[in-house]
Amino acid sequence: MNKYYIKMNINGIFYEDFVEPQMTLLDFIREKVGLTGTKHGCGNGECGACTVIMDGKPVRSCIILAVEADEANIITVEGLAEKEKLHPIQQEFINHNAVQCGFCTPGILMATKALFERKPNPSEDEILEALGGHLCRCTGYYSIKEAAINILKNNLQVK
Repeated sequence: MNKYYIKMNINGIFYEDFVEPQMTLLDFIREKVGLTGTKHGCGNGECGACTVIMDGKPVRSCIILAVEADEANIITVEGLAEKEKLHPIQQEFINHNAVQCGFCTPGILMATKALFERKPNPSEDEILEALGGHLCRCTGYYSIKEAAINILKNNLQVK
């Protein structure tokens, strides 16, 4: 089988490698790059656990082929914090107990970041829509919604 040479910027670092044509972006991030914060949930784009930001947009990395991300700029959950200082979105989720088992959290954080970068003052309905495709079995969603709305209320800088 032919392998394809790809390169991409992930969290400000350039990575390049040969990949099988069927390798997903999720597998590239986890297996080739070694960043395991992005989670493999359903494998078909339904749960949101694998959400990353690709060229400014939230995408489900389990249904994007690595070859489709060639030359892309990717941000994963590992790209949020700066050294030991949590990103304001991460801190707000902790403040509101919106993190329990943590499996869905990376995808939700990335969707929240993408929303606030695209629209710094979203309505509550837009927040709910942006987070609507993410499944969480632990929190009941209330604390997640409250954390995201509090980012808006406190006018936190999320870039």
